[in-house]
Amino acid sequence: MSKMYTEPVRNALHGPTMGARWSALFFAPATVDPDPIRAALQAAVDEVDAQMSTWKPDSDLMRLDAAPLGEWTAVPARLGQVLRLGLEIGRASGGAFDIGMGDAVTAWGFGPATAAPDRIRAAMTRTRLPAHAALEIDGDRVRKIAPVALDLNGIAKGYGVDRLAETIRDHGIGDGLVGIDGEMRALGLRPDGQAWTIAIEAPDTERRTLRSVVALENAAVATSGDYRHRVEVGRRRLSHTMDPNRGAPLAASPASVTVLARTCAEADAWATALMVLGPDEGAALARTRGLDALFLLRSKGGDCRAVGVGDVFAPLPEASSPDAKRQAWPARPEHMTGLLE
Repeated sequence: MSKMYTEPVRNALHGPTMGARWSALFFAPATVDPDPIRAALQAAVDEVDAQMSTWKPDSDLMRLDAAPLGEWTAVPARLGQVLRLGLEIGRASGGAFDIGMGDAVTAWGFGPATAAPDRIRAAMTRTRLPAHAALEIDGDRVRKIAPVALDLNGIAKGYGVDRLAETIRDHGIGDGLVGIDGEMRALGLRPDGQAWTIAIEAPDTERRTLRSVVALENAAVATSGDYRHRVEVGRRRLSHTMDPNRGAPLAASPASVTVLARTCAEADAWATALMVLGPDEGAALARTRGLDALFLLRSKGGDCRAVGVGDVFAPLPEASSPDAKRQAWPARPEHMTGLLE
């Protein structure tokens, strides 16, 4: 039987952003032209990149970064929103999430420049205040009251995903799935009434392997791990997540941390914070904050053990169980409580 003309059409749009790819999947009537939506989605992430990139010397973030101490600098509303959220999560995490690690990120080769021993030494030996103690925000103005090098790579991608979600919603689309790289946000449900299923990767440096899946409905998911973005310094392969206490990549951490939240910016930042804190302190903070988080921990034999925090990720299947790769945890808005409250 031929399809009725009223049946929704599957639209899978994508494009480049922030050194990765954005994607949007949604179903709409055949009369809906996807080209204006594609253009609007690209414009949304381009705006985030133009304001928050550390790879663009003329970005609004880099303009603020270059401003003298004590001088108020006007910033766009969206950048101000992300800075406020970053500082709030910085305080809530006790400085584990810190948007003031730009000097260390650059020194270790995770920015536009290659790793440099002199910059590494400087990053590791400097006395630094966390960004939430070094920045002041007043309306649309920001000033540095102590030396700080800004970097939003731990939150900007998640915020970009939120802008994708807002954009398709502004075009009258209430159900869809948007993402940048592995950060995803679901709106509503699939046409069959089921939640959107998102893969959680196994922390494998050689290939992309499914570990588990989570079913999302009006929620976002982000993962921070030690197995994708890495650099080689001498004979060591180092992960991109910075330890604010050392000014260097984490010496020991979970293999990955996945966080669910209402917004992808929150999920993105909290995943980084919990990576820095580790499975014990991080899990304790996640419980206190009402976060749903999944820690994947490597054993000496190379296997991974899962530790879940919150209603969504408990109880967990054992990694050796045949159900481990099929488990779908439901994540709905009622689970997303306690964030930044």
